[in-house]
Formats: sequence, structure tokens, C-alpha cells
Amino acid sequence: MESRHTFAGHNITSHNIIKPVRITVRPVWRDEWDDAMALAWRTFMQFEADDYTPRGIQSFQEFITDAVLYRMFVLGSYQLFGAFDGNKMIGMISLRNQTHISLLFVDGKYHMRGIGRQLIEYIMDYVLNEEGHDRITVNSAPYAVGFYHKVGFYDTNEEETNDGIRYTPMECVIKHS
Repeated sequence: MESRHTFAGHNITSHNIIKPVRITVRPVWRDEWDDAMALAWRTFMQFEADDYTPRGIQSFQEFITDAVLYRMFVLGSYQLFGAFDGNKMIGMISLRNQTHISLLFVDGKYHMRGIGRQLIEYIMDYVLNEEGHDRITVNSAPYAVGFYHKVGFYDTNEEETNDGIRYTPMECVIKHS
């Protein structure tokens, strides 16, 4: 599967020249796993932790540091994709059971630049063309519900809590292009 290259925002250089930011989305390599999980933790703590109990925060930390999850990634049953600005990972999305978004995080400095949408579109293309499915699901954190609605997801149930993690189950039908 090829990487996608798009312009997702602008940086102001020290010379006050606007330079487009070129974002690449691609599968994450084994040696990038720790960077991806660090990005997930940092972003979770910055934007989502306030919505959770201490037990929920602990559950999230246990999930992203679980050796079994890493083994599933190495064996190919847990896919992980990253958004990169040059060589710097600025976003990540993971997929389990071929159709379920497990994690989606974008570095706070890159919010509101379309990177989350790029990651979703990449995953939808992957699920449709590589896995052969036309639906995708997610258990959305309270912070991300509005985002998922904007990119085409709909609630399949009311908010639930499991191990201190609050989420709204959602689904999206992938449209053939």
C-alpha cells in the first residue's frame, strides 16, 4: 500500500515565509512502536485524562504498555499506522480485528490540520482494499465523539464505561470511491 502525501497545514519559518507541511501516512515499523505509544500517552494525558477516573487512566496505560499487544503487532494481527512530518511521528492510528480502530492520536501541536481525517481516510482505504470489509468501528473517547461524527461515524449505542474507560461505540460504512 502506498503512502499518501498531502498538505495538512503550514509552518511559519523564522523568515516569515509560509512553508507547507507535507504529511506522510504509512505503516509503522517495529522500531517505531515506542514512539507511537509515547505519542498516545502524551496526547491522552493532555486532552483526555480529565474525562477519566484514576482507574481509567491506569487501564489506558496498561493497554498501551501491554507486551501481548506488542506481540500482536509484531505478528501482524494488530496494525499500526503513523502520520509523519518528515521523520517525526505526529499522529497514529491502530486497527485490531481488521475493522476496529483501537487508538487514534494526533500531537496537540498538529490538531485542526486535517491529520486525524487523513489517518481515518487511510484506514478506511486499507480496510476496504486490503482487508475486504466495508464497515469500521471505534469506541470513541468523550473528547473525540464530535470528530468521529464529522468524519462519518454514527453512534451504535450510548456511552459505556469499562475498567474506568469511557467510550461511545460507533460505526462507519466505508463508501466505495
